Amino acid sequence: MNLEPEVIARIEAAVDEAFDAQLAFTQELVRHPSLRTRESSAQDLMYEAMERRGLAMDRWELDPEEISAHPGAGKIKVSYEGVENVVGTYTPAQGGGRSLILNGHIDVVPEGPVEEWTRSPWDAPVIDGWLYGRGSGDMKAGLAANLFAYDAVLKAGFVPAGRIHFQSVAEEECTGNGSLATIQRGYRADAVLIPEPEEDMLVRANVGVIWFTVRVAGHPTHPREMTSGFNAIDAAHHVMGRLRELERRWNDEKDRHPYFEDLDHPINFNLGGITGGDWPSSVPAWCELQVRAALYPGVSADDAWEQIEEVLRDTTTDDAGNPIQAVGERTGFYSEGYVLPEGTEAEDVLRGAHRAVFEEELRTFTTPGYLDGRVYTLYQGVPALVYGPISEAIHGYDERVDVESVRRITKSIALFIAAWCGLEQAS
Repeated sequence: MNLEPEVIARIEAAVDEAFDAQLAFTQELVRHPSLRTRESSAQDLMYEAMERRGLAMDRWELDPEEISAHPGAGKIKVSYEGVENVVGTYTPAQGGGRSLILNGHIDVVPEGPVEEWTRSPWDAPVIDGWLYGRGSGDMKAGLAANLFAYDAVLKAGFVPAGRIHFQSVAEEECTGNGSLATIQRGYRADAVLIPEPEEDMLVRANVGVIWFTVRVAGHPTHPREMTSGFNAIDAAHHVMGRLRELERRWNDEKDRHPYFEDLDHPINFNLGGITGGDWPSSVPAWCELQVRAALYPGVSADDAWEQIEEVLRDTTTDDAGNPIQAVGERTGFYSEGYVLPEGTEAEDVLRGAHRAVFEEELRTFTTPGYLDGRVYTLYQGVPALVYGPISEAIHGYDERVDVESVRRITKSIALFIAAWCGLEQAS
């Protein structure tokens, strides 16, 4: 539906009126360190916020056996005891409007050495127009925006005419299993909006991701006889070099993949961790590499994994002829990338909302990062709009999100709710 200027003005004014409260709620969310498997207190906050809004509540613990049966599931290497999703559902009295999922993830990545931050990662101060803290941009500002955008529609004197599911999910940063569990639970809608920190833009395409560990065996000896042994840590670096060759081959294929041809380096193999050896005075007998590999949309995770395993099988010696035994094991993400088709009605509605707020056309871009939007696009055939505020240093020190960008994005989401779901006069 097309929104009248007076309706747009009322909804935008309602966002402004509640924005101090929205910012305070976002700060409180950041102050709950929702690291992997430790999301409960932040989920408590989300549950209470949804329940106060009169939503029909659903909270459940992720089921590893059920999730693992899905082809898009990530490998589960931790206990899911206490790892929960929270969903609140608004159901219109009359109905007839299009349905919507407003999704966001509650989990955050580790903060790293705290002493490298300018201040505590969990203090959530606002300084010079930026809200700081781990998860501020990725993506607690977006989670809060979903709720307060809905509030603005109500405060403007309307109710949405379509059903809305508000989802706060776990496991986005490591497997994507949280959002996957929502579709296994039966949640579905005509469109999905996920306000990840995307620089006031819409994601057109993004990569899939595989997490894996490579274990390399060595032959331990005393350092006085080091040349008679075989150093597994040295061998692991050689193995990573062979994986880099595969990375280069995949990057050389970028012209065959629409939306990725103009990126300098769309495929990244990130060496995210390395451990090895047992004793400073022993030649290391073992080494493990923690690797994150990207893959193009249209490439199956099975095919990508087979190519990775082929490299490991073929890496049998190092440059000096020493024997190498390298074995890979999947440890998290096993996801395929996706492309948001151009020209969907959902995108057209979002473009109109963005234009009304920003007074400029919505830009799209391709990201070499993972997004939960793939869950809905690949497995439900639903347009997933990943669109959110400006941020800096996500996954880094002094993560922060631009406060005024959050305000504008909240207005866009509110107008999208109104135009996509339709409006009824509040009774």
